[in-house]
Amino acid sequence: MMTSNEIREKFLSFFESKGHTRVASSSLVPHNDPTLLFANAGMNQFKDVFLGLKQLPFKRATTSQKCVRAGGKHNDLESVGRTARHHTFFEMLGNFSFGDYFKKEAIAYAWEFLTEVLGLPKDKLWVSIYKEDDEAFELWQKVAKIPADRIVRMGEKDNFWSMGDTGPCGPCSEIYIDRGEEHRCDAVECRIGKCDCDRWRELWNLVFMQYNRDENGTLTPLPRPSIDTGMGLERIATVMQNVYSNYDTDLLRPIIAFVENMTGKKYYGDDRGFPFRVIADHSRAITFLISDGVIPGNEGRSYVLRRILRRAARYGRELDLNGPFLHKIIPQVVSLMEGAYPELRKNMDYVQKVVKSEEERFNETLSDGLKMLSEGLNKLEQEHKNVVPGEMAFMLYDTYGFPLDLTRDVAQEKGFSVDIKSFEELMEKQREKAKAARKESYRIDELFEILAPLPPTEFLGYDSLESEAQVQLIVSNMETVESFDDNSKEAVMVLDKTPFYGEAGGQVGDTGVIENDNFIFRVYDTQKTPDGKYYHIGKLEKGEVSIKDRVIARVDVDRRKDIARNHSATHLLHRSLKQVLGEHVSQAGSLVNDARLRFDFSHHSAMTLEELRQTEKRVNEAILSNLPVNVEVTTVQDAQKRGAIALFGEKYGEKVRMVSMGDYSIELCGGTHVKSTSEIGLFKIVSESSIGAGLRRIEAVTGKNLLNYLNITLQNLNDVADLLKTSPQEVYQKINELMERLKEQEREIEALSQQAINAQIEDIILKKIDIDGIDVISTRVKARGMEDLRKMSDALRQKLKSGIIVLGSVTGEKVNFVASVSEDLIKKGYNAGKIVKHVAAITGGGGGGRSDFAQAGGKNPEKIEEALSSIARILRTI
Repeated sequence: MMTSNEIREKFLSFFESKGHTRVASSSLVPHNDPTLLFANAGMNQFKDVFLGLKQLPFKRATTSQKCVRAGGKHNDLESVGRTARHHTFFEMLGNFSFGDYFKKEAIAYAWEFLTEVLGLPKDKLWVSIYKEDDEAFELWQKVAKIPADRIVRMGEKDNFWSMGDTGPCGPCSEIYIDRGEEHRCDAVECRIGKCDCDRWRELWNLVFMQYNRDENGTLTPLPRPSIDTGMGLERIATVMQNVYSNYDTDLLRPIIAFVENMTGKKYYGDDRGFPFRVIADHSRAITFLISDGVIPGNEGRSYVLRRILRRAARYGRELDLNGPFLHKIIPQVVSLMEGAYPELRKNMDYVQKVVKSEEERFNETLSDGLKMLSEGLNKLEQEHKNVVPGEMAFMLYDTYGFPLDLTRDVAQEKGFSVDIKSFEELMEKQREKAKAARKESYRIDELFEILAPLPPTEFLGYDSLESEAQVQLIVSNMETVESFDDNSKEAVMVLDKTPFYGEAGGQVGDTGVIENDNFIFRVYDTQKTPDGKYYHIGKLEKGEVSIKDRVIARVDVDRRKDIARNHSATHLLHRSLKQVLGEHVSQAGSLVNDARLRFDFSHHSAMTLEELRQTEKRVNEAILSNLPVNVEVTTVQDAQKRGAIALFGEKYGEKVRMVSMGDYSIELCGGTHVKSTSEIGLFKIVSESSIGAGLRRIEAVTGKNLLNYLNITLQNLNDVADLLKTSPQEVYQKINELMERLKEQEREIEALSQQAINAQIEDIILKKIDIDGIDVISTRVKARGMEDLRKMSDALRQKLKSGIIVLGSVTGEKVNFVASVSEDLIKKGYNAGKIVKHVAAITGGGGGGRSDFAQAGGKNPEKIEEALSSIARILRTI
């Protein structure tokens, strides 16, 4: 059997031998192409080349492209698991010519690879062409010697490809393999172009880009025709591995087997296996998407990922996987795919973390939501209604976080549709309400109107953390009041001048107190309007405050210092990232508070451990260098001449505040900072992650928060050391020793299991009987599970040479069967799948498989002897 890895490598090597340059797969997240959610074809990364907007140093290329089709125009999500060949994630093998060779060579290469490299039978291969493409019709006969009756002419819908309404386009030719009568459908005409069954498996699409379509639809020949081809790896693997479904290939079957082991449930290739197939497919898409920088969210690519992940999580429940489980499958996907995509191993821990977090979030609401939806559907059924009202779908979304797609999936399974229109109307009303949302107990838009008559507040907080001031305005319940004495309600206070920093530039607002002899007002947030009016949000702790009162405004000093440490550290981090990763790094957002800093920046991939170490090292070197922090007010032009970093999209006035830290960092910034870098103390990165396409996030701690972080980390290390009865310094070595011991024990268990199997083989052989001249073994054995049965069956086949073997075992309340038929008896019409299906039926179960080997499960252990002793009757009747 040729493995998928071998097929992929043979394809790429073959085209390299034909002068093609091997090009790595692009990211699933298309760069600079707003028309695509995800890469969905091999040609995506060459789009600008085909459009003539970009030139490459080569004219021929070959790739194995990661693809996802689960959103937008190309969306296979609803078909996944229901058919043998649809996927969210798949690999597209392709060869491309950029104005070099054309139809003749493309056809010749494809035919040579399929028939000579892969060895596919020529008489089983068919092709379709565009109905008007006489050139392709003649070339297939001339180059590939395909008879005319195996070349099918089809219309524009099937065999004419275009990049869009205008631009490069052309006819295409698809290569099919006839998988035989056993795969045919029930259509009157089961043939290419008349049905879409699995007998006719489409293998490869050759696109001949030879025209340009203008806005009027007129086609004109391109001066340099090009070639774009695509062959799904999963589909060709199905053929090369002689299995019925893509899910039976070595790309997906090991994942299904892993889920079988997780659940203790048997996979079947029919509708019963639907949850297994969904989980196997979706786990691959989840792994690759998150590794390429997508995170679950509510918009765009993030929403599609969330939908895929939650769909898989829900079908896990049908297999009794009620807690988080998808994150456990990620290593299995990585081990299968890391040979071709080594970045998966590097990103695996992060992917698992993101997946587990999303699963936990979803599971919190899924149970309640499913129960509520089930009750609602039952009620609708009693009322003889078949449409889920938009109100019900919206309530599930709004109250339980239940995605509309999930409601629609569950409803469809029960025979209901969903009133999408009314759901969307309710969503729009909610959006309108959100525009008038409050911050705490006041509405921002109304508050701004109340503050409009006031002059800008004089901000003193750069130089002082305490000042005298006068109360200018008091707002309670969105109304101005002359005085305020209710300590149970929140209020807003505006002063003529303030040392409190108003939230801006990612730095949170100050907290503290405003007081005089008559009252104390506790400030727990400070904000400012776009035109410079600072307002303090808080509660009265005692007394009564009135407009015109003279007060003392006092900022929480320790908190402000912690914020300053973290803000100054973000500047050093920004500079260090540019040095380590490259000048392409730019700030995309930040959050600076007293506990930690969060810094978002542009970068195409996850940072390596060494890059993180280097970044952290550079920041700490700058801190320990005790660099002076200077602030200067100047013009934007002057600041930029001196190399100051300005944030993309930020609006600056004529005068700007430039913050420099020695010669290491210069940025335009309105925030508060330390006087010298040594005040930061030390800096530690605690996490680095993706927040979207091409965007990364670092979280870090400084000062006393770093001390707390280290204390907790060391305590955890000490606790682990105590459990292992060793010292903290020896923990790593101790864990390695335990892991090796565990592996050795697993090997011993496996060896003992094999010995037990071998011991049974000779006894089982003695139970051989003759049924109509055929050697048959049909007996109950001792086995831990299906894997042991498979091993026994294989060993018996080696000894029996010709015959039929049916083995059964009971594990707990579960009955397992396997059946195998030798090659000579298959030719006489015996089929292992049919045999095991009839045997298992006696125990209330079912199953099936290939003609040479099949497996099944049963529900009634008491019937196992009856089932196995019925073999003679079964063989004579099927």
